[in-house]
Amino acid sequence: MSATSSVRPDPSPAPATGPSAAPSFFNPTVARLTYRALLGRRRALILFALPALLIVIAVAVRALAGADDSTANGVLGTFALATMVPLIGVIAGTGAIGPEIDDGSVVYLLAKPLRRSSIIFTKLVVAIGVTAAFSAVPILIAGFVLNGNSQQIAVAYAVAAAVASVAYSALFLFFGTVSRHAVVFGLVYALVWETLFGNLVPGARTLSVQQWALAVGQKIAMEGAITSEVGLPLAVILLVAVTGLATWYAARKLRSLTLAGEE
Repeated sequence: MSATSSVRPDPSPAPATGPSAAPSFFNPTVARLTYRALLGRRRALILFALPALLIVIAVAVRALAGADDSTANGVLGTFALATMVPLIGVIAGTGAIGPEIDDGSVVYLLAKPLRRSSIIFTKLVVAIGVTAAFSAVPILIAGFVLNGNSQQIAVAYAVAAAVASVAYSALFLFFGTVSRHAVVFGLVYALVWETLFGNLVPGARTLSVQQWALAVGQKIAMEGAITSEVGLPLAVILLVAVTGLATWYAARKLRSLTLAGEE
């Protein structure tokens, strides 16, 4: 009888430990590449031009008309929230993934061992950050220039812009995954639906991201300073629903792109 005995290795793998054990929904490398793409020369010029124009308008209006709450409401509501924020959302949301799909470079990203939901979520976070930074912050500054934050108007519109940035980024990121003409669809939505129909057709206002964001701003500002066509509870539900559904479908579409490439 032999004195030695063979020990068979345990076939089951040891439990993973460390930060890589749990799946991450945010990938720093994808985020860095997305930031670099969004803040390239051409897009950066547009992203900086719109907030700069808002600040110039605010300074000119304050110099000519003085501090006035009604004027501040008009500038921040009509130009900033209704026009500037969705336009920046189009640039950031579609630019976060659309160009990669158009030129085929998304194949290299999909070849990496990354969850498709992680790619979409990371790009969404970057798009939200860029949209909020280039819209909410300038709106806050412009509001203080226009009326010194009287009736909390500057803060209310800045928060509304930040809230709208989330929904716009998700919506336009979704457009970027489903169509090569995402910028066109985004501009049609931002300029035709939000700006034209959203302000002229009462029924369309209920389905307007602008009005949902205004409901949040209305809660922050003093009573009567800001009005919205949508109540706050419904606005929050719609904001969450649109953001969630757009993000989910964008991730699903990215999976189908992977399958098509593999086939």
